[in-house]
Amino acid sequence: MPDGSLFPIEVDKYDSWVLREALHNAMAHQDYTKHARVMLIEFPDRVLLENAGAFIPESVEAVITRDAPESRYRNRFLCDAMVSLNMIDTVGSGIRKMFQIQRDRYFPLPDYEIQPDRVSVSIMGRILDPNYVQHLVKELDLSLHEVMLLDKIQKKKAIAKDGARYLRAKNLIEGKYPRLHISSSVALLSKKKAAYLHNRGLDKRHYESLIIEHIRKFSAISRREANDLLISKLPDVLNSSQKMSKVHNILSSMVRLGVIRNIGTRAKPRYVLNDKGATIV
Repeated sequence: MPDGSLFPIEVDKYDSWVLREALHNAMAHQDYTKHARVMLIEFPDRVLLENAGAFIPESVEAVITRDAPESRYRNRFLCDAMVSLNMIDTVGSGIRKMFQIQRDRYFPLPDYEIQPDRVSVSIMGRILDPNYVQHLVKELDLSLHEVMLLDKIQKKKAIAKDGARYLRAKNLIEGKYPRLHISSSVALLSKKKAAYLHNRGLDKRHYESLIIEHIRKFSAISRREANDLLISKLPDVLNSSQKMSKVHNILSSMVRLGVIRNIGTRAKPRYVLNDKGATIV
């Protein structure tokens, strides 16, 4: 159920192409010299597929990055036969396509467990973390690499520190390493709004009101006091020199409008409220 919508997104528990691809991979890469079975076990929340034999590529991440069919096969004749029957993807990586389909369905990604003599993959049929789903729904520009990192976190798996720093910089995760969790999309939106407001700066009238309030409380305000009062509240997109100029412009504008007047010198101004009073329109 996406935020702000009355209508849920309906998807099948499993994608038939993903299940077929996982099964066909297990058949094609089974080490038949071990006289073992290709296993397919359905649990209440997932389907597990398992085949005997080592995983020929160095890692799942390498397969997805390469996005190409495997150049080496354990069972060459069997794979050629399966290719002729369109049972194996020959255009790109079938594993990458499985990950992409699960990502597009907002489901957890295929979960591979690789051992020296056995490879298993679990296809989840349920949602694990609603925050993971909300990010996939709203953050459409997330790369598959970023989604893979988020998927590991929702499964309570460890990720490298550089990956954690990367996700934290994008406000996608929270918590102290290594106990990380996916941030709420609502919290992320709030952070983005706060960052926008801070970089845009507050309304000019707000700064003028702060100066008036200071003068009413302390009778006058010097240029140094005005700097101390306003500079920390100005947007971060301005450098120190620009912030100083901004304070000068605010004070000069208030003088021109007759809100305040300088009773000090040009070098050491000291501003007080005009006798007519201070009104910001």
